[in-house]
Amino acid sequence: MATTQVKNVPLLDLSAQHATLGDELARAVTALLRSQQFVLGAEGRALEAEAAAYTGARHAIGCASGSDALLLALKALDVGPGDCVVTTPMSFFATAGAPARLGVRIDFVDVEPGTINLDPAALEAFLGRCTRGPDGALHEPREGTRVKAVIAVDLFGRPCDWDRLEALARAHGLALIDDAAQAFGAAAHGRRCGAFGDVTCFSFYPTKNLGGAGDGGLLTTNRDELAARLRSLRVHGSSKRRYIHEEVGWNSRLDEVQAAVVRVKLPHLDGWNAARRAHARAYDEGLAGCPGVRPLDPPAPGVDAIYHLYVVRCARRDELAAHLTAAGVGSGVYYPVPLHLQECFRYLGYAAGDLPRAEAAAAEVLALPMWPELPAEDRERVIAEVRRFYGA
Repeated sequence: MATTQVKNVPLLDLSAQHATLGDELARAVTALLRSQQFVLGAEGRALEAEAAAYTGARHAIGCASGSDALLLALKALDVGPGDCVVTTPMSFFATAGAPARLGVRIDFVDVEPGTINLDPAALEAFLGRCTRGPDGALHEPREGTRVKAVIAVDLFGRPCDWDRLEALARAHGLALIDDAAQAFGAAAHGRRCGAFGDVTCFSFYPTKNLGGAGDGGLLTTNRDELAARLRSLRVHGSSKRRYIHEEVGWNSRLDEVQAAVVRVKLPHLDGWNAARRAHARAYDEGLAGCPGVRPLDPPAPGVDAIYHLYVVRCARRDELAAHLTAAGVGSGVYYPVPLHLQECFRYLGYAAGDLPRAEAAAAEVLALPMWPELPAEDRERVIAEVRRFYGA
């Protein structure tokens, strides 16, 4: 008797998106090749204008990657050696790697258990432990380094509590950076990510909700002088005349191929994000009451998450992941080691137990398959396998 082959369900599948847009993408790239404008050309300028209009920011500046966006933002805000940046321990490495590369002290504060975003109450408590120096600036409690900026992350495409974060930054005179690498299209209370804080950093890595065909990034800001400096820094610190450099910057330009690909995809983004929200609701309903599994808190009223990843917290996480793998279902851990416990940051002086909510989350989080065209039957199979593991 023949057996029926059950297809695998990957964590992410871009084939349906590329099949739908393949012809349009090919035309856009072919036209670009014919134009021979490969860097800082018409496609990049058009994408910057469209991204600014979409996010509601005054300026959008393309760059080479989301990681570079963080570096450029910090440099443009004059954050450097002798300064401290406060951020979350639950994020992709670049959130802390960027300030570390600039010689900046990093202090971590704990996360909200229901969202795994930076906890404004924990940030407020940290700032309350800081001291005022003779210069009037805040100095952090571990080494006395001057606190210059906060980087908050819209983790998994869920906006932070920006009203509280912006109020804290204003009250203490701190620069505020939104690491929205996973949150293009997310919104809170009538504002989209891209319009919060002093500057927002996006990534166009191919797995993102709005992804290119390689590395790419974008910064948005409402500050004219900051935008001008970002544009200079991405071309080696040259803004007025070619080969005349006001400061040392980077080679971090968004190439025209990536801009052309992202421009094709941008008009489809809202529809894709709506499909992701529908999948998330179905996951929430299908996993309700399952022992050992707890979805993250639903978005607060007025908040539109875009579910770059659908993440649950679960008991026996690694065993569940192994069960799903054996059943042909993809999953992923984002992130298994919080940043304050990474080996390369040992010099910062953190130890296990210092940030218990982040550490608990790192031991429990598991991402389940999520993409806009995820077939309903595949999604239901994922739910069934999770429930089967827990005997529910």
